Amino acid sequence: MGFLNFLISKSIMYIPGPIVGLFAKSYIAGPNLHDAVKVTHEMNNKNMMATIDILGEFISTKDEAKYFKERCIEILDTIDKEGLNANLSLKPTQMGLLLDKQFAFDNIREIVAHAKSLNNFVRIDMEDSPCTDDTLEFYRKLRDEFPGHVGTVLQAYLRRTPYDIEKLSDGTLNFRLCKGIYNEPRKIAYKDPYIINRNFIYCLEKLFQKRAYVGIATHDEKLVFEALRLIEKYDYKKDEYEFQMLLGVDEELRDIIVSAGHRLRVYVPFGKDWLPYSRRRLKENPNIGRHALRQLFGLHGN
Repeated sequence: MGFLNFLISKSIMYIPGPIVGLFAKSYIAGPNLHDAVKVTHEMNNKNMMATIDILGEFISTKDEAKYFKERCIEILDTIDKEGLNANLSLKPTQMGLLLDKQFAFDNIREIVAHAKSLNNFVRIDMEDSPCTDDTLEFYRKLRDEFPGHVGTVLQAYLRRTPYDIEKLSDGTLNFRLCKGIYNEPRKIAYKDPYIINRNFIYCLEKLFQKRAYVGIATHDEKLVFEALRLIEKYDYKKDEYEFQMLLGVDEELRDIIVSAGHRLRVYVPFGKDWLPYSRRRLKENPNIGRHALRQLFGLHGN
């Protein structure tokens, strides 16, 4: 990691919000749903799919959770009305998980049921480790009731992930596999980037062996290479997997993947609660900040 990357990674939580906004504006569709619709149309026109997410998490009242539930249903209706090639991502804490587990499950179930009525799909995002068990439990329940319309996320930096794959192998497997971005203690999460990458590949192969549908979520070309090798090894067809990338991150690699004939989905976040998301993304991938600085000052090159 270069000095600028190191500086961004270590200081991002203390940088004032307006400055973070300068770094992050290319990676968020905008404050409103119509901004996400516009960006999703742009992605679809480039033969890319999208998953739309309204930003906001760790809410503190049930009224906030009801608000986000209504917005998620609105997103699904808008996707249908606009004819977008897109689905929905949501966060359990956004639905009230830390307030009332059953209340949160009921909210998510209502959204997934609505997605089914529109022949669409909901990805239940994974948050920090205290939420992992409940999130996987929600997925287990909903996949049985709404097969083909719900999935969740596995994080390769968690030591438990290979075992979670085995425990969930008694039913449909539909996961986004990512590295993970929350700051977790060493006893439950790998800290060495090399080991995280190795575990990512190990988990991906385990999922392919079980014929899971996987959203391969990475901007690391080493992992893209390994994924392509495994896709060929396990004879996966083009509609049996997809790559996933964040809006605005390594657009050249994104184009390379799509040009090679692979399905790719872009994560399109929108909303006014953009600051916590942006801080985590910049901490995870300081190259975003470096790239933003170059754009800001009109510089090019590596």
